Amino acid sequence: MKKATTLGELKATGYRSRSVKDELRQNLIQKLKKKQTVFEGIFGFEDTVLPDIERAVLSRHNIVLLGLRGQAKTRIARMLVQLLDEWMPIVAGSELNDDPLAPISRYAFDLIAEKGDDTPIEWVHRNDRYVEKLATPDVSIADLVGDVDPIKAATLKLPYSDERVIHYGLIPRSHRSIFVINELPDLQARIQVALFNILQEGDMQIRGFKLRLPLQIQFVFTANPEDYTNRGSIITPLKDRIESQILTHYPRTLEVAQRITQQEAKLAPEQLKTVDVPPVLQVLLEQISFTARESELVDEKSGVSARISISGYENLVSTAERRMLINGEKSATVRLTDFWGVIPAITGKVELVYEGEQEGPYSVALELIGDSIKDIFLQYFPDPDKLRKGRESDPYGIIKAWFSGGNAVNLLNDINEQDFRKELDRVAGLRRFVEGFDLPKANAYTFMELVLHGLSECNVINKNFVEATLTFNDSLADMLNGEDDDDDEGF
Repeated sequence: MKKATTLGELKATGYRSRSVKDELRQNLIQKLKKKQTVFEGIFGFEDTVLPDIERAVLSRHNIVLLGLRGQAKTRIARMLVQLLDEWMPIVAGSELNDDPLAPISRYAFDLIAEKGDDTPIEWVHRNDRYVEKLATPDVSIADLVGDVDPIKAATLKLPYSDERVIHYGLIPRSHRSIFVINELPDLQARIQVALFNILQEGDMQIRGFKLRLPLQIQFVFTANPEDYTNRGSIITPLKDRIESQILTHYPRTLEVAQRITQQEAKLAPEQLKTVDVPPVLQVLLEQISFTARESELVDEKSGVSARISISGYENLVSTAERRMLINGEKSATVRLTDFWGVIPAITGKVELVYEGEQEGPYSVALELIGDSIKDIFLQYFPDPDKLRKGRESDPYGIIKAWFSGGNAVNLLNDINEQDFRKELDRVAGLRRFVEGFDLPKANAYTFMELVLHGLSECNVINKNFVEATLTFNDSLADMLNGEDDDDDEGF
């Protein structure tokens, strides 16, 4: 469809002005009627957060999204742009997105008065109707609202009392748009006060000028819970003026968390082709985040971001890819030993309590991985601690006897696939044990390795990591063998 280029042409099309909140509301209604997905790619909020947002849009409310870090708050705010009309007409040259039929700036009034129906019209795409500002302590009133521009006054030879010398801030420039302030509690209290009028009365005054701009803005704020951030809080009168407060949350199931990670992880095309991540290890990766959120060593108020799983997945694939390149192989399958490469993705993203700080981030990361391995192990195999003492049909009997005989398994971080499988096949009864369960045969060696890690986490066998080599053995057998060696030397 050909767009109007003048005010007269725009009137001829039957165009009618409407506020940005009415625009969002009407477009949402159309999507809901057509059963269309409103927030594409947002998982786990279908029955909680998203219905609340849709209700707020239908109610034409300003919104604050309250939740811990890594809960897709900013992403949801940015997706509201899809509910705007694709194109919006403005008075050409207007810095306030003036509606041709309802201008608010001196510039637009003067231009329309001069040219009438010949006033030139420009069209703004909906992607340009989104403004985002990160709240920091140094944000000023001038940044958000505006101030007198002495250079403009001198250039135009105008007195400071003329509104044409105003340099408008981000909020007036967001007229007929979506304006997002991230981390609202970080905004100084006196700056938050400046938002009162625009939220309640729908207008804003700049400095001492008489004009009051009747702005039309959809405000979306994001914030962490006040009990977490010590840098400030949302002042009560401002909270009272934000009509809808919506609480976000972390994924509540491993399946949802896995979908988010698969969608958000940024892998190179060659990684997707050459590196295979067994499903059980994908679940294990997500389990680490769930374990961290329940750990007494991690600060619960800080939260555990979904970015741990996303960054961890990227590191996990890269660890397997590096091993593949070093060994000159054409493909690679991720192993449990590759989870050592996930540690850097954990240590920088969890905030520890005092006890955790005493242990150190690296040790805490190892503990989280170990606890997660144990949880996944017990989902597939019997719990060694619950087997009856002296039970003849102990399913782990042959494996335990092999280690008790002084045998050990050495898995180098970068061992090639052939030697890796050969080392696991050395363990008597391990393959037969895994084959006794209904598990994917293609991932047999993954589950064989899981059994060794699981038994070590259950303290059935010992696990040591020294100089890039992971060793599984029976510590008691090693001690006895050491004593025998001493006896032989004495004899």
